[in-house]
Amino acid sequence: MAVLIKRYNLAHENARLPHARLHDLRHIHATTLLIAGTSVHVVAARLGHADPSITLRVYAHVIKSAEASAAETFAKAIGQ
Repeated sequence: MAVLIKRYNLAHENARLPHARLHDLRHIHATTLLIAGTSVHVVAARLGHADPSITLRVYAHVIKSAEASAAETFAKAIGQ
C-alpha cells in the first residue's frame, strides 16, 4: 500500500494522497456503504463479520447519523 501511494505522489505533485493502511480503506468502505443506506447485514457479510452485531458496535456512530438524516428526510417529505 505504501509503495502505491508513494508512486502516485511522485507522479502527482499537486494531488498527493495521505498515508493510508489497508484497514483504513476497509473502514472507509464500510462507512460509505452504511451512509449510502446499505443494510447492516450486507455490510457485515462484506467485512466478514460472523454476526451483524459486530458491525453495529463498530459503526454505531455512522448508523446513528444515518438515522438522523433519515428522520430529516421523512420530515421534509411530509411537509414538516
